[in-house]
Amino acid sequence: MARLQGGPRRSSQHSSEGVRRIDEKQFVRTVAERTGLSRQEAADLTWATLETLAHRVSPGEARNLITELPEGLAEAVRRGTTDLIERFGHHDSVRRVAERTMLKEEEADRGVRTVLAVLREAISEKEFNDLMSQLGTDFSQALESAG
Repeated sequence: MARLQGGPRRSSQHSSEGVRRIDEKQFVRTVAERTGLSRQEAADLTWATLETLAHRVSPGEARNLITELPEGLAEAVRRGTTDLIERFGHHDSVRRVAERTMLKEEEADRGVRTVLAVLREAISEKEFNDLMSQLGTDFSQALESAG
């Protein structure tokens, strides 16, 4: 799978994987291109998705994700991180994102799937697999149906 291009990773632990750090603008631009949303809508969607997903994972997993994201996107994860891990599925995450972004639920669903797909390209395979293992099967199925 092709990786998004950007500057080199700061952490040497991922350098052997050839993963490249991308900036927030490239991440959002990619989400916008794949969803057909404006860049502002894609930025709002990306932030809302990352913040919502952070409610679903452990603080340790959130910290690991933060280290692999550009600062602007890392801030979205920080804002969503809590000590109490919430339990909700993909459909509830879509509903939450739709409410926060004022997008239609179908647009939010496509958007959440797209953010996960771009995230898979933007972070290390190990970190992405760790994230998905905490999110659960319905998130993995949603991502696979996104293509």
